[in-house]
Amino acid sequence: MELEELMEIVEEAGRLLEEKNYYALKILLQEMEPADIALVMEEFPDKKICILFRVLPKDLASEAFVEMESETQELLLSSFTDSEIKEILDELYIDDTVDIIEEMPANVVRRIIKNSTSEARKTINEILKYPDDSAGSIMTTEYVRLNENITVADALKHIKRTGVDKETIYTCYVTKPDRTLLGFITAKTLLLSDDEQIIGDIMETNMIVAHTDEDKEVVVKEMSKYDLLALPVVDKEGRLVGIVTVDDAIDVMEEEATEDVEKMAGIVPSDKPYLSTSVFEIWKNRIPWLFLLMLSATFTGAIITYFEDKLVASVAGTALIAFIPMLMGTGGNAGGQSSVTIIRGLAVEEIRMGDILSIIFKELRVSLLCSFSLAVVNFGKMMLVDNLLFNNPSITVQVALTVSLTLVLVVIVAKIVGCTLPIIAKRIGFDPAVMASPFITTIIDAVSLLIYFNIASSILGL
Repeated sequence: MELEELMEIVEEAGRLLEEKNYYALKILLQEMEPADIALVMEEFPDKKICILFRVLPKDLASEAFVEMESETQELLLSSFTDSEIKEILDELYIDDTVDIIEEMPANVVRRIIKNSTSEARKTINEILKYPDDSAGSIMTTEYVRLNENITVADALKHIKRTGVDKETIYTCYVTKPDRTLLGFITAKTLLLSDDEQIIGDIMETNMIVAHTDEDKEVVVKEMSKYDLLALPVVDKEGRLVGIVTVDDAIDVMEEEATEDVEKMAGIVPSDKPYLSTSVFEIWKNRIPWLFLLMLSATFTGAIITYFEDKLVASVAGTALIAFIPMLMGTGGNAGGQSSVTIIRGLAVEEIRMGDILSIIFKELRVSLLCSFSLAVVNFGKMMLVDNLLFNNPSITVQVALTVSLTLVLVVIVAKIVGCTLPIIAKRIGFDPAVMASPFITTIIDAVSLLIYFNIASSILGL
């Protein structure tokens, strides 16, 4: 939904609320998608959110509830009676209930558990035992399970009878009575097969499965690689305990992408939306990296201080100072380009550890082309613009040559550092995203200055 359309609906819903025209409000909202209803509700004060929610039909209200921010969910749950909580829980899938529980304070969690059925409580507790980053933590236990000895006609009857409460019925899983996974069969295959055919004869046995303790990011990559709508999750004995569906996979992909972007920007990852995060929490997430980068930047200050006397002692040396920001910035940008490319390649498994020599060789050739292009343009700019147009006598051929040669070496070094550090980080067990722009830029800044002042000493005799 476009923002303008959303705000129009918010305005219309607000008007109907003021008029207490709840029937028209219900008609307005029930024609919308659950995710859009959640967005509309977020625009209203707390008391009006509760009214809006109670106007919705029960099934639509539950679907919209899942799409809301955790703060809004907590507000509603706190205002609900036990019977209202039970009605909502009855309409939710188990994995959605678990996700909500993980975001709620203890007093709300107790009410959710209290109003869940004994079977749901048992399943919730089992899922909560799995590590947060595991396949078990994101799976749902609501899937269609079939016996290998039944006919297609019996399977279809079973799906019609039990499928209404399952998260997906497109892929059905064939198991032994003890839930040992044997294979799977799709709804398409069932519909196109003869009613008398036996499930065990037409099921697919070549399966990709996940284990309960497997990293959820790895599981999601598998689903993306093989275009799966659902992936079965088994325990150590090969018994089917749940499935990971594509909607949960998309959520994980979004979380991982957000986490990587935050790390690349020098921020401790947060699981809350920006507007829902307090100023103190944002400060806590940002300050560690700022401290680290500030302290590491003192190396560049120490290098400048070391060469300061030599620079100010001559006209040429003074002229060189003006080009320090350009050299450091270009080096940081060049390193950032390489690092982001490599980090993305590692994330989607296009790049492996064994590719490091090929990557270095390729980046070396790229850096030569980039650096010489930049150096030629920079030399021409310094001589034509700075020297002739602005009539700056301190910009001599030697000064322009010093800056241009430095530019060549800085870009080459920056791209090599930028492409190797993420791979090394991956090899020793760190997240490659940590080695993105802020960290690499700090390293390149120090290296750029050392290269610059050493070239200047050789050419200008500083």
